[in-house]
Amino acid sequence: MPAASPPPASSTNDPSQSVQRQRMSEGGQLISLQSSGSSLSDPIQVETAMQITSRDGTQLLLHNNTGGFSPVTSTQRLKRKGPPLESGQFRTPTYPSSNQSMAGRNSSPSGGQQSQVTYQQPSSRAGSQLAVNQTAHGAFRAIITAEQHQNGIPRPLPSNMTPRVGANLNSYPAQDHGARKRAVHDWGNRPLAEVDPDLWEIMEKEKSRQWRGIELIASENFTSLAVFEALGSHLTNKYSEGLPGNRYYKGNEYIDQIESLCISRALAAFHLDPEKWGVNVQPYSCSSANFAVYTALLQPNDRIMGLDVLSGGHVSHGYHTQSGKKIPAASIYFQTLPFKVHPETGLIDYEKMEEIALLYRPKILICGGSSYPREWNYARFRQVADKINAVLMCDMAHVSGLVAAQECLSPFDYCDVVTTTTHKSLRGPRGGMVFFRKGLKSAKEGQYTFEKEINIAVHPTIQGGPHNNHIAALAAALKQACSAEYKEYIQQVKKNAQALAEGLKRRGCKLVTDGTDNHLMLWDLRPFGISSSLFEEVCEACHITVNKNAVYGDSSSFQPGGIRIGTPAMTSRGCNEGDFDLIAEFLHRAMQLTAALQKENSKQPQRLFGSNSEIQALRAKVEDFATAFEMPGFESSAVRQ
Repeated sequence: MPAASPPPASSTNDPSQSVQRQRMSEGGQLISLQSSGSSLSDPIQVETAMQITSRDGTQLLLHNNTGGFSPVTSTQRLKRKGPPLESGQFRTPTYPSSNQSMAGRNSSPSGGQQSQVTYQQPSSRAGSQLAVNQTAHGAFRAIITAEQHQNGIPRPLPSNMTPRVGANLNSYPAQDHGARKRAVHDWGNRPLAEVDPDLWEIMEKEKSRQWRGIELIASENFTSLAVFEALGSHLTNKYSEGLPGNRYYKGNEYIDQIESLCISRALAAFHLDPEKWGVNVQPYSCSSANFAVYTALLQPNDRIMGLDVLSGGHVSHGYHTQSGKKIPAASIYFQTLPFKVHPETGLIDYEKMEEIALLYRPKILICGGSSYPREWNYARFRQVADKINAVLMCDMAHVSGLVAAQECLSPFDYCDVVTTTTHKSLRGPRGGMVFFRKGLKSAKEGQYTFEKEINIAVHPTIQGGPHNNHIAALAAALKQACSAEYKEYIQQVKKNAQALAEGLKRRGCKLVTDGTDNHLMLWDLRPFGISSSLFEEVCEACHITVNKNAVYGDSSSFQPGGIRIGTPAMTSRGCNEGDFDLIAEFLHRAMQLTAALQKENSKQPQRLFGSNSEIQALRAKVEDFATAFEMPGFESSAVRQ
């Protein structure tokens, strides 16, 4: 296309006079707009003319042969209505395409007269050209030719192809495609160590800490590489509000398959009949699962009754401080009253529990806790729930792995609703599940209605879209939980707990209830006169992790007198009974060091940690012991020394 002359210096009303403006693009090509035969008093026509101007130096040529149009200098701009358009874009009102009748659309006398914008591309992309036809009323239609307009006659598109926006194709030349792919690779496909070495360094230190230490927190465990792979996968990209087959978003064909697989495996893992039980696998945690049950089945200020926190219950079941402050949402939005363990035995006082329940008459009666080392008498809870017409709910978060392996009593034989975490003894990712009875109650009572109510409570009442990567990781963990190897693992967890309990007792330590039936135990430190918080810190200085925990008789869970210990994590690393007897020795030695430090400097004993040779010696022994075992999820050889 020949170069155009610069625009004239003054205005003219001569219809034959052309107004021109141009700049040459880097490729030496030209974009031109030609306007003819329509009144430039039409605001759409004037706006269209000016919106062709590109901010990136693209060549423009403006022609007007209708008169009444002033020349445009390099510093002038025409006023227009509406928001500005981006460079190289054409925003259009919704009109019929240019070959359709404009009747009923306030058509002007100019009728079918048109303006045309033509775009010639550089020779490197000679295979296409964009032309936009505009009627006097501003309707656009894109026309793309197969060649570079060599014969001057564009190939028309079907009349129903009327794009609202015509893009500047020069923004994405072919030679830039490789650069764009590299840009995506650079931000999206580089390892964390390159992208964020500071974060990677901290994560590597945590990996080393896990490998070098003895993990005894009862609510923690080590998961498998298979779970890691699902958890850190592309599934996190997808949003999938709703349930399988009924999603708010499209594109969930495979997400539905994954969640359906997870649901079927959850029912199979706990030996449940899918005709009688359902499960929601979307909760982000067991606490959110618990609250979903409350909101599904209760009205505000309805009553809940569960085990007291200081007796081994979980805070999500309800808790008030001595001053009356309500801590969890359960106590804020509902009324909660606890039952307690017997003050002498540390066992649940079932007679007292029934007495309180008959007086309080809760709508939901909860069994299950976070630090109760003995079996639960679910049958007795069922009897009480039936007397007061309450829903019986079990929070089996801690013992779910034992239930799956059939190594403890099952709450499913007696309860209406069962919640759980998906890590802890189940050895999966962090999350929660809600199981609920469904189908026919009895001929007189009709159908259970838990399913619809609980599903709605999980979403949209409590949370948004599910974490699909977590659900996939849970599906992998549940498959492992159905294996014979997993049953052997849980059996070893219980054997190790017995060995640890006996080892501590032989060394003069007092355990709440004098032992354990499951995977955890409570060590009462009050006879030694030492602070559980200080003991916790001494253990950490020695590469042992435990957690302080209330025991019955404590006045506060923030300054408790006990330590909770569990065996699932170190059993996952391959420890057996003999190893746990040695761990009992490490714990007893840490207790002795704590007592000595507390006596030597009662105000700030932590200051002595770094210089204490006995702590250093115990830490070296613990590290030698721990690093002799493998780590699930990653090779110990890959841990930075």
